[in-house]
Amino acid sequence: MSVVILDGSTVRAFVADEAAFARSVDTRFAALDANGDGVLSRAELRRALESFRLLDGDGFGSAEPAPLPAEVAALYDAVFEQFDADHSGAVDRAEFRDEMRRIMLAVAEGLGSQPLQVAVDDEGGSFLLEAAQHEAKAIAAKVDAERKAAAADADAAAAAK
Repeated sequence: MSVVILDGSTVRAFVADEAAFARSVDTRFAALDANGDGVLSRAELRRALESFRLLDGDGFGSAEPAPLPAEVAALYDAVFEQFDADHSGAVDRAEFRDEMRRIMLAVAEGLGSQPLQVAVDDEGGSFLLEAAQHEAKAIAAKVDAERKAAAADADAAAAAK
């Protein structure tokens, strides 16, 4: 686990960087596509959702029992339907990317503008971790550019004397 500090603008900037976001989503898609056929089946997406262990019951201090298997199946089916925009029975890369964009922008909205410390999984990847790393690289590049500009200004001033 890692702890990052981010807010909604961190996530929005990551999503807005089409190339970086596409690389991240495509990497995750390839990892989920267990049989390598270029689409996610209902079973492949369900395995990914099950790995989050959000529906185990008694988790995170909850006194609630685990949901019934039929309730879990209905929830996973509903999530699959959200991803399968064309109702083809499989989720292609574009559908996955579009839905992940929508989810990440909703997360950004939920985070708001106040910086928060967030624990993220640094094994297997995390979109929030990648968003924080994206922001850190952008800040480092800006600082480096400002440092170079200041050095160039100092050199120009010295040369003018």
